[in-house]
Amino acid sequence: MKIFGLVAGLLLLANPGLSQEEPTKVLHLKVQDNIDPRTNRYTELGLDRAEDIDADLVVLELDTYGGALNDADEIRTRILNFDRPIYAFINKDAASAGALISIACDSIYMARGSSIGAATVVVMDGEAAPDKYQSYMRSIMRSTAEAQGRDPKIAEAMVDEDIDLDSIATEGKVLTFSVSEAIRWGYCEGRAESVEEILERTNVENYEIEVFELDSTEKVISLFLNPFVSGILILIIIGGIYFELQTPGVGFPIAASIIAALLYFIPYYLNGLAENWEIAMFIIGVILIAVEIFVLPGFGVAGVLGIVCTLGALVLVMINNDGFQFDFVDPGEIFKAIATTLAALLGAVIVMFFGGVRLANSRVFSRIALQETQESQEGFTSMFYDDSLVGKKGTAYTVLRPSGKIMINGDIYDAFTRGDYINQGDEVEVISAQGTSLKVKKIK
Repeated sequence: MKIFGLVAGLLLLANPGLSQEEPTKVLHLKVQDNIDPRTNRYTELGLDRAEDIDADLVVLELDTYGGALNDADEIRTRILNFDRPIYAFINKDAASAGALISIACDSIYMARGSSIGAATVVVMDGEAAPDKYQSYMRSIMRSTAEAQGRDPKIAEAMVDEDIDLDSIATEGKVLTFSVSEAIRWGYCEGRAESVEEILERTNVENYEIEVFELDSTEKVISLFLNPFVSGILILIIIGGIYFELQTPGVGFPIAASIIAALLYFIPYYLNGLAENWEIAMFIIGVILIAVEIFVLPGFGVAGVLGIVCTLGALVLVMINNDGFQFDFVDPGEIFKAIATTLAALLGAVIVMFFGGVRLANSRVFSRIALQETQESQEGFTSMFYDDSLVGKKGTAYTVLRPSGKIMINGDIYDAFTRGDYINQGDEVEVISAQGTSLKVKKIK
């Protein structure tokens, strides 16, 4: 036995780590902004990271006034389905969607002066959303509280001002708890000022804390999910298409438009907002607009459908809808998506109006367009058609919509119509000679 004890002692001296327990791995997530697609993706990647490092515990620090209901619901579901403990650390505010996420966690700790509650769904102007949204919010608050062993009536009172819970919540006011009130009614395990203090209160002494941060790529993706940045990208998409149609063959405007479209759609696609059919809808819209301009005469059904599809896809990508179902999409999110797109469209119109002049005077444009005036005293002349061609008949050498070229007795002439569309090969008659072009009509 003495020999065995001596050998064991030597092993411990050689490997001191054998006498110590493995430290508790703690992943620290921070949500300190509105609940939106960016925070949704951040929490998804954070919990993936917790699984990768085999974390024993996750602490979700919250300081938020709420945000998009659909994103909050996805975060809540993700937390409830996570197979390891998640502690909510409310560091000042967990209102509305933030309250829902907190209640989904296994334990709740609050810093001094913090609050939780006020989960009524509101629209952009701060007014309460229609009752179908409130009903949905009440149900998920109630079911989430039940799942974590908390009083569901209290969770429901955080949404519905008509619930009277005697001394807990008075009728006419939605429920919001301070730290002491939350502790008293089972919505907080205790007060803590830091993650370390939470671990001490839960008797975790040997631990390693990793603060989760997005890598550079994810930070860029998160940046492009910002509605303001999305608006800028929409402006570039629309403006690039317009300038390319104005100066076909230049290449730069359409290249800028394609790059902007990729930067716009890819982040939303990675975040699960952009569906395949929405991207296809955008592409179809652009094709319809091109067909209307280059193939069909005038501006009709194809052009209108193209505009509707293009703008509609840009709006739908920003909304967490299920097909064309918007029952549980926050009205404020719909308004924000429409407002962002329309603001970008207005900006594109302004850029087209003022940018067209600047483009014509730019150094880049001067390389692809003739800038000098060809004066007659320098030997340049124009060929004017005389009236001897009036009454002559020929055929449309190209499509006239309304201008193009015609052929008379084997000679090619510039021509235009009175606004009519004439197909290539149709018979035409010259009705007047106007400078360097002939005015023609179709022979029926």
